[in-house]
Amino acid sequence: MSKQRFVIIDGNAIVHRAYHALPPMTVKDGTIVNAVYGFTSMLLKVINDLKPTHLAVSFDLAGKTFRDEIFEDYKATRVKADQDLYDQIPLCYKVVEAFDIPIYTKVGFEADDVIGTIAKKCKIDETIIVTGDKDLLQLVEDKKIEVYLLRKGMSDYQLFDEKMVKERFGFGPEMMVDYKALRGDPSDNIPGVKGVGEKGATELIEKVGGIEVIYEKIGKLEDYKIKESVIKKLKVGEEDA
Repeated sequence: MSKQRFVIIDGNAIVHRAYHALPPMTVKDGTIVNAVYGFTSMLLKVINDLKPTHLAVSFDLAGKTFRDEIFEDYKATRVKADQDLYDQIPLCYKVVEAFDIPIYTKVGFEADDVIGTIAKKCKIDETIIVTGDKDLLQLVEDKKIEVYLLRKGMSDYQLFDEKMVKERFGFGPEMMVDYKALRGDPSDNIPGVKGVGEKGATELIEKVGGIEVIYEKIGKLEDYKIKESVIKKLKVGEEDA
């Protein structure tokens, strides 16, 4: 029996990337369609390159999510997208529907959450997530879940398995959440530990472990050759981690 491959696309991430990566394009009535064009081109590329036996797309729904209830400043500093971008999302829905591809959404949850749940519960041999969001690398699972990450523009993709994640970041997918908590993420208004940054977060995870272990051993970090200046930053920024 041939191997089955399920590909699920992070619709909003790809639409946003297409809108900002491509120059304005219009049809005869003046409707701007650069994001639709980019999204459709990506969809065709995925079908051609990855050759899925099963395919689906997930989109964000308007409104607050459970993250806003937990952390009221979540994405609070993110600049509101242009109306020209929002107007193209329904058109992207129509493209997906024209291909007869299932669309998965859930009120109160982002596409990331829907994708994560489906990927972890999927019984198919292999699942590939198509996205431009590095956060989804946390879902990578050896021989089961991979991430086809759009890195730059609309053509620079890289397929990440566990080995690739470790080569790129110095640690496995299971530490991606800890990494983000330590370094912060301005796009999601996640403060992180001030002054630690990417290099410091990577060093801490490689030498000590995840964020809970780091704070459990806060008094012994010098034994792991962590600089005193970094230890002070961790103590000051514990509430933000």
